[in-house]
Amino acid sequence: MLETSARLLRLLSLLQTPRDWSGAELAERLGVSPRTIRRDIDRLRELGYAVDATAGAPGYRLGAGTGLPPLLLDDDEAVAVAIGLGTAAVSGVAGIEETSVRALAKLERVLPSRLRRRVGDLRSATVPLAGRDAAVDPAVLTTIAAAVRDGESLRFDYRSHDGTGDRRTAEPYRLVNSGRRWYLVAWDTGRADWRTFRVDRLRLRTPNGPRFTPREPPGADLVRYVSERISVDPYRYRGRFTVHAPAEVIAVRMPPTMAVIEPAGEDACVLSTGSNSLDELAMWVARLGVPFTVHEPPELVEHIRALGTRLVDATRHHPA
Repeated sequence: MLETSARLLRLLSLLQTPRDWSGAELAERLGVSPRTIRRDIDRLRELGYAVDATAGAPGYRLGAGTGLPPLLLDDDEAVAVAIGLGTAAVSGVAGIEETSVRALAKLERVLPSRLRRRVGDLRSATVPLAGRDAAVDPAVLTTIAAAVRDGESLRFDYRSHDGTGDRRTAEPYRLVNSGRRWYLVAWDTGRADWRTFRVDRLRLRTPNGPRFTPREPPGADLVRYVSERISVDPYRYRGRFTVHAPAEVIAVRMPPTMAVIEPAGEDACVLSTGSNSLDELAMWVARLGVPFTVHEPPELVEHIRALGTRLVDATRHHPA
């Protein structure tokens, strides 16, 4: 009986993988005959698990059921889930912290000591950065995601970066998470153009608007599109530089929320970023600590020349 129960758990674990399994594959994995697999499948169904038979070649997958099956994880998966829950406990999604803590407590109670030690080691060696942006209500995220799925337009009040507010109607396309903030990419019907909205600045109105036929996306690279909209477009000055360092090195220092980075060979990249201050633009690129060339805006070229002269003059009479 113990052997049969253990085999059923292993079978259920395999079926939780998002793929179709043939009877022969399952039999080989579990070291039994295809006939035994068929009996075990019937037994799982009797226990209430929705095991679907796939069309065509005989096969099986775990379908959506009325109950939640036991979550069967290998060691690495269990550690990954525990780390993810710990991160979510200090995330920027409002209300998810307490839920994540409860789920993590349940998981840690059943983790073997060797895995608890791995999770604990990582937690003790990690210090969360203090402070975070405005949290997002998870219900807002799920409502937007459902509207994307169902092709329903959204109506919401939106507060711009300058504090002004107005009412918008938009056809949602995708949610994008920068790690610090959530953004909604949508077609703004009132402005007849694509827009990027910070989710923490919008307040949804109900019910949703009419259904729509999804449009072609605003760009093939959605991450680049959003990066340009939040790091370059909103600002008075748009800086473009050639930075003489590999793109992957600069990307570590300038995330997508701060700049758009394009490779320009093995040892150079083109960096685009924005600011309302020429001094800030000069500071951003100078602090990278690598040689660079300014392309635009033209006034930044003269500004950096004047700044460089002032800096040299400030050290002229200092003893070497």
